[in-house]
Amino acid sequence: MAKKPKKNTAPVYPFWHWRRWIGLAIKLGLVGIAFMVLFGIYLDSLIHSKFDTGQKWQLPAVVYSRPLELFPEQRLSLKQMLHELKLLNYRESPNPKGPGQYAVNGQRMVVIRRSFSFADGMEKARPLLLTFNGQRLVNIKSADNLHDLAYVRMDPVLLDRLSNDEMEDRILLHINQVPQSFINMLLLVEDRDFYTHGGVSLLSIGRAFLANLRAGHAVQGGSTLTQQLAKNYFLTRERSIWRKVQEAYMAVIIDYRYDKNQILETYMNEIYLGQNFAQGVYGFGLASYFYFGMPLNELEPDQMALLVTMVRGPSYYDPWRYPERAQQRRDMILRLMLDNNQLSPDQYQTYLARPLGLLERGQMTFGRTPAFMSLLRRELRQRFGDAFLKQSGLKIFTSLDPVAQQAAEEAVASQLDNIETRTKHKGLQGAMVVTNRHSGEVSALVGGRDANYAGLNRALDARRPIGSQVKPAVYLTALDQGFHLATPLKDEPLELRNQGGKVWAPQNYDRTFRGNVPLYAAMANSLNVPTVRLGMAVGIPAVAETLKKMGVTQEIPMFPSLFLGILELSPYEVNQAFLTLATEGLYQPLTAIRTILDSNDKVIYQRAEKAERRLDSQSAYLTLFTMTKVASVGTAKVLASQFPGVVLAGKTGTTDNLRDAWFTGMDNDELITTWVGRDDNQPAGLTGANGALPLFSDYMKRRGVNSLRLPVPQGISMVNFNIEGKPVAGGCGGAMMLPARTDKLPPAEACTTTPVDWLKHIFSSGE
Repeated sequence: MAKKPKKNTAPVYPFWHWRRWIGLAIKLGLVGIAFMVLFGIYLDSLIHSKFDTGQKWQLPAVVYSRPLELFPEQRLSLKQMLHELKLLNYRESPNPKGPGQYAVNGQRMVVIRRSFSFADGMEKARPLLLTFNGQRLVNIKSADNLHDLAYVRMDPVLLDRLSNDEMEDRILLHINQVPQSFINMLLLVEDRDFYTHGGVSLLSIGRAFLANLRAGHAVQGGSTLTQQLAKNYFLTRERSIWRKVQEAYMAVIIDYRYDKNQILETYMNEIYLGQNFAQGVYGFGLASYFYFGMPLNELEPDQMALLVTMVRGPSYYDPWRYPERAQQRRDMILRLMLDNNQLSPDQYQTYLARPLGLLERGQMTFGRTPAFMSLLRRELRQRFGDAFLKQSGLKIFTSLDPVAQQAAEEAVASQLDNIETRTKHKGLQGAMVVTNRHSGEVSALVGGRDANYAGLNRALDARRPIGSQVKPAVYLTALDQGFHLATPLKDEPLELRNQGGKVWAPQNYDRTFRGNVPLYAAMANSLNVPTVRLGMAVGIPAVAETLKKMGVTQEIPMFPSLFLGILELSPYEVNQAFLTLATEGLYQPLTAIRTILDSNDKVIYQRAEKAERRLDSQSAYLTLFTMTKVASVGTAKVLASQFPGVVLAGKTGTTDNLRDAWFTGMDNDELITTWVGRDDNQPAGLTGANGALPLFSDYMKRRGVNSLRLPVPQGISMVNFNIEGKPVAGGCGGAMMLPARTDKLPPAEACTTTPVDWLKHIFSSGE
């Protein structure tokens, strides 16, 4: 029997069933559209919240040195000027044409000063002709018309950038500060259609695909600058389709909402271009300093090409680790510029032949003064609180003088080496504080033998007994109480007994006694026994009060040994005390800060502290006069032979068992405190004269010296004294003429004493 054919059992869907699926698809599509619209609104608000703020980034505080002020007959040598230009990363050129370039011919220099926005306004770039003679700048002319100039200031050195852990480091650039040649190069390599596409460019993607296919490796990117900005500014580095979707969507929104130049400016400041130890390098402004140590507008095309190279991957093209790889891509970019008529064939060959010309890694022009920066941070914290540096975009103008800083660093390092070689004592350390004698501004600070070491800052933190550095306070107190420079002091054996019955018998350094010595000679020769006798006569509380007036804030030991310096201070604190004396009694706190501007260049701090009269000007003058005798015929008399015809003032200091050597000295402009010792507090075997004084004299030789001029206050007159310390009439044989307070002198006596050679009688070897 034949089988019946099988029926078709496939289901038959009615039309209404298909409509249900179509409806579902439409609904899903509408939901998707609604989601993308809502997601777009969210992205737009996110973009708006960051792009439209007045400050897109948290910028570190930028710290500058003092601007080098140039004027005729200034204490400045050609060598020192060249050091300043090196720190500023000016470039030597046989024919200077642009800012940041200079040329030297013998003792003459042409330098084109960069423009700079100072606290008191912008100063444009300017060509200068400088003439030097030894340690002096003798003449300044405008190099374009040879007119004499009385005053010019250079742009300040960028010392450091202070940020908290939440900040990314960058130097903000405005679009008008970026050379057009750099913009052309960047767009040629990264986004040729930047000014015509809508944020995403299919043409760029296709062009990059073909170029990479021909080269066999990635030479061009398909993402637009706007897409790169969206990724870097808003998104993570996750590689996923969803991130690419967000990136493209945000790029379209950004391009729609904002001007092309605003987008480009933001990109150039946001892009990650390297790693400086733990801190990232963001933006071309900072990258220019990171790789080449100079501003972007002074780079040559080959240097610009290396910066553009870093866009593709700062780790992969790290020029210090992979110089050949980085140079190959740099050269490819130069070739691209040649092919697109941005370079001539001759220029191309010139730039192609150049090495990368990088700074030594980690050696940007800032971060080289850790001791001074430690002081600055402390002062900022004390004045403004811990949260101050969280403000974005601060500009801090300091008092640091790079010329003085170099001289101080070299003096400390070289003299410690010399002393160790001479004495065979090893493990010595030193510190130096240099301040402006008139303003109290800190010009230089050295915290140890290695000036680049950011550890123990001995200038600020090493409190040690100050030895004979305390003696000016003792003698100043006595002058206040009616003693005068010729008052005889007994230099004879002395014993003092404390309440427990213990006897203290102070000794002079040379273990000899001289009988009676004039007051000024006792201090000039740093004699211990006469000083203790004088201190006991005026009283411990009175000397302690003088020290407080001078600026000592530490607890002062109320014992007779105070007169020989058991008080422990840091070199910085010693300098503060001597500053009050150096200004003839006017106290002003030492400072490292001149001016602070906010992110809008508005002055938020300007140093305007008024000096406070704390010491009698007459007594202070007489004490300073005596300190000039220290430098001419006393314990620091070696200075008289090292600087003939120059007036200096100072005071040596030595502590028990020769553990600490001190010297504080001054010329007309600067006050310098030096300390030499050991960190373990073991004897260094040095006195102030052969340990700390060499650091001072070395500094003055390197820095240059201006002879001290002391204005004589009213009430001070030159008076003749006999050897008994009594004022006598003029013309008496053997009389010594010294300045004195006329309000505290008895009437002059007749000539009664036998003439005596005072200097031979008084001065011998001191500490």
